[in-house]
Amino acid sequence: MAKPAAPLPSMPMTQIDRTRSDPIDLYLGLMKQVLTRYGLEEGYRPLSSWQAWDRFPLAAPLCRRLARARLQLTRKVSWDEQARADGRDWPVGAETMIGMRRLDNLEHCVRDVIRNDVPGDLMETGVWRGGASIFMRAILKAFDDPRSVWLADSFQGLPRPDSITYPADEGDSLWRRTKLAVSVDQVKANFAKYGLLDDQVHFLIGWFSETLPTAPVERLAVLRLDGDLYESTIVALRALYPKVSPGGYVIVDDWGAVPACKQAVLDFRREVGITDVIHEVDWTGAYWQRSR
Repeated sequence: MAKPAAPLPSMPMTQIDRTRSDPIDLYLGLMKQVLTRYGLEEGYRPLSSWQAWDRFPLAAPLCRRLARARLQLTRKVSWDEQARADGRDWPVGAETMIGMRRLDNLEHCVRDVIRNDVPGDLMETGVWRGGASIFMRAILKAFDDPRSVWLADSFQGLPRPDSITYPADEGDSLWRRTKLAVSVDQVKANFAKYGLLDDQVHFLIGWFSETLPTAPVERLAVLRLDGDLYESTIVALRALYPKVSPGGYVIVDDWGAVPACKQAVLDFRREVGITDVIHEVDWTGAYWQRSR
């Protein structure tokens, strides 16, 4: 069912093409590089991240004592160009972890709905530090487009899996990862850093099952799903897919990385009879364009 995507008509995915003179291309290329910290990453990572307690159990007591003294133990890391392009690592300070290739795809989809005047706003379900949504707002600003960007998230991490209602989520431990919990105030501050926090940006705060069925969104041109779980994915699709305009796009961030997410997408497509071809972006991202 899934097919590799054709080359996307966007900026090169691993660098800014400085030979091009179009201001929009240059601005969006720079935004992708900065939002991912591609080539700009710090050389040290806090030892408290990346499951440090599991990797370095003897360091845990020291880290706790340092934290009380407002100090932090770090380790030197090597920046991996390919991993950052593919979105396979968790950047220390970047606003997104989805990498350059998935940002290229996002740019392609948003540019296409603007160019073809596909009605509807842009929405992301599961935003982490807000980078992908910041990029969508940047594209709208570059084209002076009045659409809104909607960010739906609990802003307190992932929910505990409900394995009774959604057996595919049994054993999932992402809810334990505190680094996935980013407050709404921090996400707003990240928007503000780029001058992109304005009245075209809206926040839906809470668990998807509580916010998405009654979300005050009339139409969507781009729906980006990044909820990891089966529950988060299928709840978002059931609530929001009917609002996606023909010609609009559905982007799934965890298609290849999380089997439960892929299962939710396939189950929903069977439920409503979707036959539009799924295109793979990279090792985990995928998307399709709604035809009807």
